[in-house]
Amino acid sequence: MDLTLFFNPLDESIYSSITTTASFYKNIRIYGDKMPDYKGAHLALIGVNEERGAGINSGTAKGPDEIRRKLYTLKKGHGSYRIVDLGNLKPGYDLQETYTRISEVCRILLENNVLPVILGGSHDLDFGQYKAYESMEKLIGFLNVDAFLDLDEEENKPMNRHHIHDLLLHEPNYLFSYTHLAYQSYLIDPMAVSVLEKLYFEAFRIGQMRTNLQEMEPVIRNADALSFDITAIKSADAPGNANAQPFGLTGEEACQICWYAGQNEKLSTAGFYEYNPDCDDANRKTAAVIATMIWYFIEGYYHRKNEQNFKSNDFMKYVVAMPVESETITFYKSKFSDRWWMEVPYPGGMERYARNSIVPCSYSDYQTATRGEVPERYISMVAKLS
Repeated sequence: MDLTLFFNPLDESIYSSITTTASFYKNIRIYGDKMPDYKGAHLALIGVNEERGAGINSGTAKGPDEIRRKLYTLKKGHGSYRIVDLGNLKPGYDLQETYTRISEVCRILLENNVLPVILGGSHDLDFGQYKAYESMEKLIGFLNVDAFLDLDEEENKPMNRHHIHDLLLHEPNYLFSYTHLAYQSYLIDPMAVSVLEKLYFEAFRIGQMRTNLQEMEPVIRNADALSFDITAIKSADAPGNANAQPFGLTGEEACQICWYAGQNEKLSTAGFYEYNPDCDDANRKTAAVIATMIWYFIEGYYHRKNEQNFKSNDFMKYVVAMPVESETITFYKSKFSDRWWMEVPYPGGMERYARNSIVPCSYSDYQTATRGEVPERYISMVAKLS
């Protein structure tokens, strides 16, 4: 399909002054004079100049090009880059049309094994990102990083305040798991967290994450889609957002999350939202932070191990007997990356759950099982699969 119909080319001023061959820009193909061929690419950057759902954060439509100005000047990372920048998606006549265009472009890329990286735009654009999976007939895991939960039900609120509510209620429902990282308790209604828990979804406070960020790696590894609202990053590191908060993730922690997400073999779309250049400082600090996050995401992508064949000799298998008679939990450990998984049985006749029955976990889950205790992650997955 000719994607030229959907996109505007990039302004030459974004890249014209970059001359070094070691730069990120010199190692990718962009939509300048001609739309690059996306077939055969690994990743595709997509800018979305859309802010009608941004509420008080009006100005996010200018974000994608400012992120590019910082990203393009970074040095090329590991691996043999096959990356295209398709330019900026033409917004629809209304928000729903923009969501449809995002979903259609992402669907086309996914069908060609290309990972879309969306540069927003307001956070509600992830609804289009999610809808890209609708025709794939598989249940997916959605990972959202945000200081807010965006579960407001009031129709008069901006779309970036209730898009997750719309996403959870969307029909057809193909959402297997939803995980929320870095919410701040004093910004959200406690009942909203209860709603997620009743649906067997997970939400982690910023404090829980900071205690041991490495324990978040299995959660991130279980996602098919990443949606990152930079409101989750504290204002000292990312002031370019009208909703910026004094507390939150550091820039380094945001990059660590992106590194884990990039390494996740399951993850097939990513979006970075809510950057507003009008609120940024003179040096475009926030754009630099987001560009570095994207750089680490791509670096993680080129460090993927493709560890999915658990019957191969690349894995150590551990079967742990539990106190209940005839009950065991099977764990797998990669010989190459030291990452862990555990197997959770799914009900007979529910083969559509098979893809999600071997769950990323941590060494601490294995240790819990060896003490005769059932890991919380296992209990949660049994509830979902039932």
